[in-house]
Amino acid sequence: MAKRGGFPGGAMPGNMNNMLKQAQRMQRQMEESQKELEEKEFTATAGGGAVEATVTGKKTLSKIKLDPEAVDPEDVEMLEDLIMAAVNDALGKAEDASAELMSSISGGLNLPF
Repeated sequence: MAKRGGFPGGAMPGNMNNMLKQAQRMQRQMEESQKELEEKEFTATAGGGAVEATVTGKKTLSKIKLDPEAVDPEDVEMLEDLIMAAVNDALGKAEDASAELMSSISGGLNLPF
């Protein structure tokens, strides 16, 4: 009865071994780059600078700055909208940087991360 599957003699061909090494190298590179990204901060403003939001590469809000003139007790909704806009823009910048990083590491292979 003939053996099915596997490699003759149980050894991996050279190409497969090289591919595994490349995958391990890519994984290390991704981990290092991800750590660097998580330490970065991304800032965005809304309302002509009335609201400034800063998020980390981990996509957590780290700072909010409000221009005192933007604080109008008669129009709290406007301030809420400006805060949301600034935070969402900063989060978008962090997401874009993450996607760019993954694309550069994967060489544009379009791998799911």
